[in-house]
Amino acid sequence: MEKRVLFRSSWLPWVLIAPQMAVILVFFFWPASQAVLQSLQSEDAFGTSTVFVGLENFQHLFQDPAYLESFKVTAVFSVLVAGCGIALSLVLAIFADRILRGALAYKTFLIIPYAVAPAVAGVLWVFMFSPSIGVVAYGLRKMGYDWNHLLNSNQALALIVVAAVWKQISYNFLFFLAGLQSIPKALIEAASIDGAGPLRRFWTIQFPLLSPTTFFLLVINVVYAFFDTFALVHATTEGGPGRDTAILVYKVWHDGFRALDLGGSAAQSVVLMLIVVALTVVQFRYVEKKVQY
Repeated sequence: MEKRVLFRSSWLPWVLIAPQMAVILVFFFWPASQAVLQSLQSEDAFGTSTVFVGLENFQHLFQDPAYLESFKVTAVFSVLVAGCGIALSLVLAIFADRILRGALAYKTFLIIPYAVAPAVAGVLWVFMFSPSIGVVAYGLRKMGYDWNHLLNSNQALALIVVAAVWKQISYNFLFFLAGLQSIPKALIEAASIDGAGPLRRFWTIQFPLLSPTTFFLLVINVVYAFFDTFALVHATTEGGPGRDTAILVYKVWHDGFRALDLGGSAAQSVVLMLIVVALTVVQFRYVEKKVQY
């Protein structure tokens, strides 16, 4: 039978959740409400004068070709980061689950990237792919491929995708490895006795049982691609060449702190928040139906 805790007092549950509710109110709802309010206003760079303009900031956004282009860049970037990151980490987790000797060292090396700060990770990849001194760029030139992400927008996008995937792959790896190790070995052994090969055992047993983990990581990686990659982009390409790698979260910072368009930047942050909320709702509404708990 399911055990349930019954509170005799009506106020004790509220006291227990009060700290968490306070954190949510202070660090999410209050900033979000301020962003919504500021998006409806126009103010100077010093904040000395404020004028209510309604939806004018949003109208200017969707009439700006550069902002509409950032939607396309962000969509491509988020799909590549989430898809490649989940796929690669799953492959690495499968290898780690099968290793008998040196498993601890293998897992430790795969976890290290998660401890690196995003800005530091961006600088590392910039040095490796630098057209003048980068070892990777030098190797690519030796193979006949001219690498220069400072001039080629596709190469710049590829660079930030690789850096973002590398930074997040450790997080995904830990969850996939824990999910693989929680699958009963008896199921794998029974399928092996029945003549199922490694690939068939994976697609018919392991991967379906990993669907809750995969769904969780899909949501986390989409949020990561939209919000947590600002430092990587800033340290690697700074949105360049031109504005070709200025994803939405980077454009929010650029327009707010460099262009000093506070109202427009707030409107962009509101749009970005609504996009992420909508994507999360869609994933829980439709993708979760395919999850086998």
